[in-house]
Amino acid sequence: MPSDRVTVVIPTYNESENLPDISKAVTAHSYRLLVVDDSSPDGTGELADRLAAEDPLISVLHRSRKEGLGPAYAAGFDRALADETEVVIEMDADFSHDPADLPRLVQAIDDGADLAIGSRYVPGGSTPDWPLTRRLISKGGNLYARMMLGIPIQDATAGFRAFRAGPLQTLPYREAQASGYAFQVEMAMRAHETGLRVVEVPISFRDRTRGTSKMGTGIVVEAMRLVTVWGWNRLVRGVRPWRR
Repeated sequence: MPSDRVTVVIPTYNESENLPDISKAVTAHSYRLLVVDDSSPDGTGELADRLAAEDPLISVLHRSRKEGLGPAYAAGFDRALADETEVVIEMDADFSHDPADLPRLVQAIDDGADLAIGSRYVPGGSTPDWPLTRRLISKGGNLYARMMLGIPIQDATAGFRAFRAGPLQTLPYREAQASGYAFQVEMAMRAHETGLRVVEVPISFRDRTRGTSKMGTGIVVEAMRLVTVWGWNRLVRGVRPWRR
C-alpha cells in the first residue's frame, strides 16, 4: 500500500498538548493526517492549521461545535474518501494508541482485511497501565456486546482501527445512532453484519499522560443503552440491530 494512500483521521477536542507530537509521529510514516477539530477552546484547531501550513501531509477539518466522536469520524471519513484515499485509520490523539503500530494495521488491510482492529483482548494485546477493576469492566462490556449482538469481535469498543476505503463506503456511518464511543461498537457490528472481513491485530493500549480524558458517565450509559436496544432487536424482534 503506497503510504500516501493512507489517511489517519484524528478527532480532537482540547488536545493542544498532544497534537504536535502525535502529528509528527503519524507523518513519520509518510501517511496523510486529517485532524477533525470540534472548535476546541484551547486553540487545538488553530495549532492544527499551523502544523498543516508547515507539512503538506497534514490537513484540518474544522467543525462548528462539539457533537461527539461518531459525527466527528463521519465527517472525517467523508473528507478522506473524497480525497480518494485507499485506507482510512481511526486513532486517538493522546498516544494511547502507539503510532508505531500503524503499519501493522495497514499490513492487515494489505493482507485482505476490510477492517483491521487494534485489539487489546486477543493474544498479544494488553492494557499495561490499567488496574484489574478497569480491565474487568472493559472486558465485561465487550463480552456483553458479543452476547447481545452476536459478533465474534473480542474488542468491539477499540478506537484504533483501519478500514479499506471501498468497504467503508458501504457502511452507513453517517446515519450512526451512537455519538460517543458506542460508535466503535456500532461500526464493528455493522461491518460484521454486512459480511466484511474483520481481523484483530494485537496492540498495547496505554493511558494518556497529557490532557484530559473525554470518557464520561454519559458516554458509558449511551453505549450500554444502545447495545441493549440493538441486542433486543436482534434476539427478540429478529431484525438487524441498527434498525429502529
